[in-house]
Amino acid sequence: MPSGLIALLDDVAGIAKLAAASLDDVGAAAGRASTKAAGVVVDDAAVTPRYVTGLSPSRELPIIGKIALGSFRNKLIIILPAALLLSAFAPWAITPILMCGGTYLCFEGAEKLLEAMGHGGHGEAAVQTGDAAALEKTTVSGAVRTDLILSAEIMAIALADVAAQPILTQAAVLVVVGVAMTIAVYGAVGLIVKMDDIGLVLARRDNGGVRGLGRGLVKGMPVVMSALSVIGTAAMLWVGGGILVHGSHTLGLHWPAVPLEHLSHAVAAASGPLGPVTGWLTTAVASSVVGLIVGGLVVLVVHQIGRLRGKESR
Repeated sequence: MPSGLIALLDDVAGIAKLAAASLDDVGAAAGRASTKAAGVVVDDAAVTPRYVTGLSPSRELPIIGKIALGSFRNKLIIILPAALLLSAFAPWAITPILMCGGTYLCFEGAEKLLEAMGHGGHGEAAVQTGDAAALEKTTVSGAVRTDLILSAEIMAIALADVAAQPILTQAAVLVVVGVAMTIAVYGAVGLIVKMDDIGLVLARRDNGGVRGLGRGLVKGMPVVMSALSVIGTAAMLWVGGGILVHGSHTLGLHWPAVPLEHLSHAVAAASGPLGPVTGWLTTAVASSVVGLIVGGLVVLVVHQIGRLRGKESR
């Protein structure tokens, strides 16, 4: 009897070790996938506050909460099952789909850069007026549709990183990434949106230092929003270009991945102790250039199609 109990405890200990190792694998894979999806996340955080611009301050957080719930549904109910089915029955399609998403990121980045240079924009909706309830419903539905695209790209990046893992590990990683990214993005968005109000409250305090901090928050938020927009644009070009470079190499094309890798190694070797940093920067800049070229071409095609449709409708 004691020997049987000891054997049972050994089995339990073995299962516990296996579960702990599996959790470590899920955590590590989720961390890698989250890092690769950073560009999409920054853009999501930069874009979402615009959806509550012009709305009642008392409804800002409830609206962001509704968008966050929609994002959870997008990731866990729509995208997660589709991603697992894709991984199980058509894993060959993951890289092409990921590259399509990368192309979309490049297009968005190039479009925003074009807008910043004063040559049009991407047609973001202007602040609307009308019935508050209807406007809120329209705002939430539009934001959730945009989130679906960005969430699909986040989950595709995560899936590509764990495509060789068992299906349960894939599911666990996608759930962790989906939940963590949604909380991170919309938590940050809520903080950004209410930062002005926090600054105003602090600016009314008796303490001079606290008042100065409050005024600094109020004055600094436009700068923060502009910086987020710039960082988001750069991140989209970098991540989108990187996806295209890596994907083309995975599909058997040596250009441009191999020459860029040689360039990165050469720069790193010539930089001494700073080699890891300069090598990474070289790869990031080169990926951004690829993203800008591809995105610029897509923008040109899309705008040309728009002009042709405009002529046909006259």
